[in-house]
Amino acid sequence: MSVFSEQHVSPRRTALAELMRVFLKLGMIGFGGPAAHVALMDEEIVRRRRWLPREEFLDLLGAASLIPGPNSTELAIHIGRRRAGWPGLLVAGSCFILPAALIVIGVAWVYVRFGSLPQVSGILYGVKPVIIVIVLQALWHLGRAALKNRWLAAVCIAGVALSLLGVHELIILFGGGLLLGAGRRLAACAGKGPFRFRSLAPAMPLHALIRAFAVPTAAAAPFGLWPLFLFFLKVGSVLFGSGYVLLAFLRADLVERWHWLTESQLLDALAVGQVTPGPVFTTATFIGFVLGGIKGSVAATVGIFMPAFLFVALSAPLVSRIRQAKTAGAFLDGVNAASVALMAVVTLQLGRTALVDALTIGIAAASVAALACLRVNSAWLILGGAIAGFLLYGRL
Repeated sequence: MSVFSEQHVSPRRTALAELMRVFLKLGMIGFGGPAAHVALMDEEIVRRRRWLPREEFLDLLGAASLIPGPNSTELAIHIGRRRAGWPGLLVAGSCFILPAALIVIGVAWVYVRFGSLPQVSGILYGVKPVIIVIVLQALWHLGRAALKNRWLAAVCIAGVALSLLGVHELIILFGGGLLLGAGRRLAACAGKGPFRFRSLAPAMPLHALIRAFAVPTAAAAPFGLWPLFLFFLKVGSVLFGSGYVLLAFLRADLVERWHWLTESQLLDALAVGQVTPGPVFTTATFIGFVLGGIKGSVAATVGIFMPAFLFVALSAPLVSRIRQAKTAGAFLDGVNAASVALMAVVTLQLGRTALVDALTIGIAAASVAALACLRVNSAWLILGGAIAGFLLYGRL
């Protein structure tokens, strides 16, 4: 009986153990922000382990881009659910967040204890060129899967142009989806009456939830763990966009309204979120520790990431339904093409800050050769870049 039970539960336990190992690893090496995280997941999940076909990976990326919260974390949560059901959802998301949160707590302890940040400039100097190469490789593979015809290619090109002109990313994503969806509907709906996105109806309560959390918070609130948790719960529920959008939210309440932080502390917190691996939203972990120690860091971290788990749990069942409907599937194709465009623009912007001299260009070139000729795992490339940067930074 025990042997039968062990064999019966083994596949689920094995899947959960694999998810734990993979996403703990990705959380520890995930420097470079959301675009780099997507690239690392593409390599680990699609290319190396073949857990998902690239088309399905793109669908999950597109779905994550349409809900509030940290997109790369939500992509990890989606992958966990597809791999091992609801337990996988919790394991993948938690394991991706945990390494970054622990590293940030360590940095925050040093900051509170000594009043300054550890010097990590050299490490980042060497890691950034490697990240650019990894992102470019993923962009090539994702682009080949997403841009299946000239219309999708046109949406991608238009998305790049609009992003460079400063158009908001949500407009680009929904615009690409609506354009392709409307085109498919017009081509196929002769005499069938008006079209309604019935498959998206279950997602409508999310808008009411977002509006509820968007209500301005009372002014001059005293510090406490519960208000801290609720503030970051609100931020995680309504925030679209980059870390700079997060900065605007934090500054408005924590600095200007409540005076819990100084401007300098806020900028230091954002810097820590940017330079440590894993989600940029671990900025909240740093702020929570500065304000309330370990309890504050836990309250802030749980608050800002909890909505991501909720939104993915609510929206994940819709992804397959959207893909099965032709018009809604075309909408998702358009979103995927627009996502590739946004990723391309982010890569361009990162490249300008990463490839700054002959040494960084040399590190990038060596990374290209290692990936193309030796098929080196990206984790080893990142470690090599970190060592090279630490040893050589400031000497050339």
